[in-house]
Amino acid sequence: MRPISIFILTCLVLTAADATKPTKPVPPAKPVMDSDVFSEAHAPLFQNKDARTGQLTNRVAKSLGPATAGARIARANFIDQHIFGKMERDGIPYAPVSTDTEFFRRIHLDLTGRIPSSEDLRAFLADTRPDKRARVIDKLLDSGPFVDKWSYYFMDLLRANGKMGKGFLLFHYWMKENLSADRPYDEIARAVITASAKSNSVVAAANVIVREHVEGKPGQPTDGEDLTKVHQLDTHDEITILYGKTFLGINLSCISCHDGKGHLEKVNVWLSRKKRSEFFQQASFLGNLRYIPHVENTSAQMGHFIVDDLASGYNTRGQSMLRTPRFGGPSQPAFVLTGETARPAAHPRDELARMITAHPQFARATVNMFWAKLMGYGIVEPYDEFDLARQDPNNVPAGWQLQPTHPELLNDLAQDFRKHNHSLKHLLRTIANSNAYQLSARFPGEWQESYTPYYARKFVRMLSAEELHDSIASATGRPGSFKQGKETMGMAMQLAGPQGAGDLKSFMVAFGQSNRSNPPRPPAPSPLQPLILMRSSVVNDRVVAAKDSRVQRLLDSYSDNAKVVDEMFLSTLSRHPSANERQFAINALDGNRVESAQNLQWALLNLVDFLYNY
Repeated sequence: MRPISIFILTCLVLTAADATKPTKPVPPAKPVMDSDVFSEAHAPLFQNKDARTGQLTNRVAKSLGPATAGARIARANFIDQHIFGKMERDGIPYAPVSTDTEFFRRIHLDLTGRIPSSEDLRAFLADTRPDKRARVIDKLLDSGPFVDKWSYYFMDLLRANGKMGKGFLLFHYWMKENLSADRPYDEIARAVITASAKSNSVVAAANVIVREHVEGKPGQPTDGEDLTKVHQLDTHDEITILYGKTFLGINLSCISCHDGKGHLEKVNVWLSRKKRSEFFQQASFLGNLRYIPHVENTSAQMGHFIVDDLASGYNTRGQSMLRTPRFGGPSQPAFVLTGETARPAAHPRDELARMITAHPQFARATVNMFWAKLMGYGIVEPYDEFDLARQDPNNVPAGWQLQPTHPELLNDLAQDFRKHNHSLKHLLRTIANSNAYQLSARFPGEWQESYTPYYARKFVRMLSAEELHDSIASATGRPGSFKQGKETMGMAMQLAGPQGAGDLKSFMVAFGQSNRSNPPRPPAPSPLQPLILMRSSVVNDRVVAAKDSRVQRLLDSYSDNAKVVDEMFLSTLSRHPSANERQFAINALDGNRVESAQNLQWALLNLVDFLYNY
């Protein structure tokens, strides 16, 4: 029996004593568990604030039941050759392959951000074809929810927000079209780096550049030519840092202010050898780029920009609002990874796009970023903090450790990505079809933290705020009501960005929704979250047996309480109840059907099984 599951279920207020009285479809206005008791039950999840460690997974997995030791796992592809080969070579035990129910829920959350329907789960469990998992992966990669989730991810990654003005929705639409068509990722990157526009309201790719504008100290423009409204040089720097993190996995922030020497020796060996003048030369690829706000009635319309290449170049002595004073130096564009200079006859931004996407680090950074999303943490972690001096196992600086956990795998993933035309769908399909990805979170025997770098089990992750909202909406059959343009959306990840106010906003913020001012990070467990789940209308209003909710439909459809219980578990937790859970819930519904069904749905939404992707 699952210890946290039985704890919560046995603590439910299931008022069976007065079952002869008529029941009303009233939500649990008061929490069905005392807040102190609830927090105590969940306390183990919040003792370690790093959600990527094996210890958190160990604690969550204990609530899922015991693991059974498995036989040697077959190698499905080259990923498995690296992962299992290293574990077997070093004598590291590993988890068995996930059950069908574990896999089906996991792959839906990872690829679409939503839990599966009970109908789809039943069909999958009944399917006897040996390639049924691969078939599900292919189906999800071609689905609308896949496009929704990953376009939302890119909007978070690139911090798309109101600074884009009217181009905000256009950029979201463009990303959805790119993902739907599986446009080569290097093409997407080049489009972003080289975009020009008379208006970012009509050229989607230009909105990444517009988003990074640094507002300056304007004059009083009457003709739209006031360049001081945007601090041109600081914006060049901000875009340079963004491209470094997103497309190359390197953080150039520090050397945008000072040399690496004397500052970064204990942080990043490669950056400690770089100079600020090299950052200037990297930013000089953008030196001709201008950001001119559109002017209406002598007022600059921030968020509506002309983006062109008619500036006079990067001024290495120009003043800064964000950084230490620039001290001069060469302004000839030179690629920070190789020193390659722009060809005289070529457009500097075209050259930058060519150099970035042709360099092996572009593919390495990309596959590492998506590997982290599916596997729990990156081969290099964090994904945007590569130390390029610590990538070669045969040439590690004295006193340092190799940075990648699996350097050969990282290189092979990158080569495979390039070989398949930088296809993100191919990359995700390759990872998802590996048995390394399909391992169970449940681990036989005693877990050692030293096993973590081997990927010896599936590492759990907390659902993102948007995933949690959309999964609650799916489980209860009660979608949200969001407005985007003239359309009404039911799921948070269908949107271009965060929406909502009041209780909904509090709920989403508590579970780590990005404000898009800073780069997104994985949501971290917090003691506040169980309390929010207990009291929020995002949960409580949806478990009421009214307004065509899941609870109402199940009660109306089945007179047999056993069927109600089974269906509620399948549609909420994507698994069958255990024998004890099933009998306990049936007894409760036999006593007071409506209120007990509401409380059962509420309890399932609060279980570890629901809050984490395992």
